[in-house]
Amino acid sequence: MQKFLLGALGLSAMTLGTIGVILADDTDKPKYTIKEVMKAAHAGGPNSLLNKATGANATKEDKEKIVELYVALSKNKPAKGDEKSWKEKTTLIVKEAEANLKGDAGAGRKLVAAANCMGCHRVHK
Repeated sequence: MQKFLLGALGLSAMTLGTIGVILADDTDKPKYTIKEVMKAAHAGGPNSLLNKATGANATKEDKEKIVELYVALSKNKPAKGDEKSWKEKTTLIVKEAEANLKGDAGAGRKLVAAANCMGCHRVHK
């Protein structure tokens, strides 16, 4: 009976460990691709979500969506270039997007500067 219980406990632990790995992998998987983030956040020029989320009439929903998109962006791998550079750039964008969501003074301007297209495209596209 003890051997059976120990075996069952061992099997349960292995199963839970496997489930934990699967769940961890899902949380690290980006919700959107780089292309989807670029289109959703930056397409439309002056009417882009980035401009709406950092403008004077920004809604909480716009600000939340831009955070969600940039978090997904940071979880993607760059098409080319150094991953360390990618992490630095996308971490800064997420930080500024979160500050913008909180309403920090000057955060919108800082977010626009951090999301400088050519700063990333030059080295990662």
